Amino acid sequence: MDLHFVLSAALLGTGLAMDAFSVSVANGLSESRMPRRRVIAMAAIFAAFQFAMPLIGWALVHALVGYFRFVERFVPFIALVLLCYIGGKMIYDCLTREAPSQQAVQHIGYRVLLLQGVATSIDALSVGFTIEQYSFWQALCCAAIIAAVTLVLCYGGARLGARFCTAFRRAELVGGSILILIGFEIFLKAVFFSA
Repeated sequence: MDLHFVLSAALLGTGLAMDAFSVSVANGLSESRMPRRRVIAMAAIFAAFQFAMPLIGWALVHALVGYFRFVERFVPFIALVLLCYIGGKMIYDCLTREAPSQQAVQHIGYRVLLLQGVATSIDALSVGFTIEQYSFWQALCCAAIIAAVTLVLCYGGARLGARFCTAFRRAELVGGSILILIGFEIFLKAVFFSA
């Protein structure tokens, strides 16, 4: 493992983590007073998915190449549905909730974080194709670097979102809208740039 390998994996991780970073900002907007341990847990969930997905993709390429190529077509649809569901629910909750008191805080549950983790990392399955020539240990190191980059970016994203939350009366609307836009961005990228 040389410097070129580490830098390539870090750049790959940065690119893959952009969706998770954006979702972290949206989460920070929605829950500005999220405790530090939950911010760390959120970033760790996203990092764990970004760690696992490239390895799953790598394993599928080596074991079931034809099947994985068939399933890969549905990845953008899955991400779109998950992110639109989560974002739409955030917007619906914000619009239907009675005027909250100053003490009321939107709480993003771990079930939602897990769904967000899947939605933002599912495209990382495709990374298995780009690293298929790696040995298992190289793929493992690459996935670990991707996860570390994701952890740092998502932690920073949630904190950034929380700082800007005070500027918005209805930050949840913004956060939900961001999630829906990310879903469409993943979908449109796959449709227009994979052809």
